[in-house]
This record gives sequence, C-alpha cells and structure tokens, in this order.
Amino acid sequence: MTETYDLAGKSCVPCRGGVPPLGGSALAALAAQLPPEWTVESGHHLFCTYAFKNFKQALAFTNTIGEIAEHENHHPEITLTWGLVTVRIWTHKIDGLTENDFILAAKISAQEKPVS
Repeated sequence: MTETYDLAGKSCVPCRGGVPPLGGSALAALAAQLPPEWTVESGHHLFCTYAFKNFKQALAFTNTIGEIAEHENHHPEITLTWGLVTVRIWTHKIDGLTENDFILAAKISAQEKPVS
C-alpha cells in the first residue's frame, strides 16, 4: 500500500479556522504522498487536470468528485470543459492548505478514470 492510499483512507475533519496553513517541510511531506499529476501552486492550493476522450466521461468524473466532496464535506473548485476536468483544492477558512486538502486530492486520484 502506498502513502497516497494512506491519505485516501483518512477522512476530512471540520476546519475551525484560526490555524496557520501548512508550509515548509510539512507541506512538502504531504505533497510527496500525492500522485505526480497534482501540483502545489504558490504554496496555497493543489491543482490537477484530468483529460478524457469526450465530454460525457469528463462530466461523469466531475460528478464522482462531487460525491466525494459531499461525503467529506470539503468542496474543491472544479472546472469542466470538453474532455477536461480541472480541480483546485484549498481550505477557504484559513486561505491555504491543510491535511484535508491532501486527503481530498488522494481520494479523487484513487477513483478509476476512463482511459483517455
């Protein structure tokens, strides 16, 4: 079992705010546990784009992400276009990254995607 699946096996916990966003070695350690398609942008959010061969597959994957987000009560920014789904994740209450963001990214990555 990889570390990515260890993250995917966790659950998001409610953020109460007032905590500093992740940075430095703590941020790097969590980022290293995600698949390489995920990037940390400006130390502020996680970003990933998934490619599909048509709109229908991209829409189905978007709906899957929505179901995961509802279950975890942690909601990413999702952009759906023909054949592409772009996901940006950060914790709004602290305007930065928490472990929840990495958990959600790992859960999204663990989903089976149609071959593009």
